[in-house]
Order: sequence, then C-alpha cells, then structure tokens
Amino acid sequence: MAGRIEARLTALGITLPTPAAPIANYVPFTVSGKLVVISGQIPMRDGAVAFTGKVGAEVTPEQGKDAARLCFINLLAQLKAAAGGDLDRVARVLRLGGFIAAPASFTQHAAVMNGASDLAVEVFGDAGRHARSTIGVPSLPADAAVEVEGMFELA
Repeated sequence: MAGRIEARLTALGITLPTPAAPIANYVPFTVSGKLVVISGQIPMRDGAVAFTGKVGAEVTPEQGKDAARLCFINLLAQLKAAAGGDLDRVARVLRLGGFIAAPASFTQHAAVMNGASDLAVEVFGDAGRHARSTIGVPSLPADAAVEVEGMFELA
C-alpha cells in the first residue's frame, strides 16, 4: 500500500524513476544517523539529460525551472532508496543546493531553483521548507542546465 508521500506524488502526476547510477567515483547518497545527503542530480529523463545548455542562452529561465523540478524528482528517487523504500520516513527537507549553468550576465538563478524548492513544499508541505544555496556555474556534467543536491532528515 502506498504511503502518504507516494499518494501525494500520484496526485501531482509524478512517477519516480529508477535512481540514476553515479557517473564517476562517488555514491548516490550517504546516510549518517537521521541525515541523508544526496549527491547532485541532473535533469535526467528516460536515461538522457532532458535540459542541456546554459540557462539564459539555449535554455529559457522557465525551462530551467522545469529542469530544477526534474532534478528534485530525481533526488526523490534517491531519497526513496536511502529511506528503504518508504518516503513517509522523511521528517524534513533540510537543505537544497542548486547549480545553474548560465552565462555570466544571467541573474535569475533563484527563480530557476524555485522549480526544485516549490516541488519540495508541494510534496512535503511545511516539512519541505528548507535552507538553500543557488550558484551560477559555467558548465555542468553532461552539459546539464541544472544540478540539485539535497540534505534530508529521516524520522
């Protein structure tokens, strides 16, 4: 039987993908006590990067926001694995870190990252409100437009 968070995802029309395998020498997540730290997730969909290029150039800010949302969906897939398959064990979203590939003149990083932050609140309610950093970068792995990492607390 699906739990409360799984039901919320279904209501939002979200199906979690199979968690992506790391593309280098790292693990997808670590668990220490009640803390789960998830490695950066890029906007993968069906085994391919769905949003490539720089936000503010080849990628519009709205597409960048969609990319950040997709990154959070991929974070949730990793989080489900870290929580032993039960997202109801998640007590709180503690922190998200966003990396936005963009030209030096781009300044709408925070609005792009809201794609991930807004979904965190949609999924977890008040427990989804989190601390956050958003950083513009010249490039990301696989030419991804956005990458999002996260820290969560388990009950």
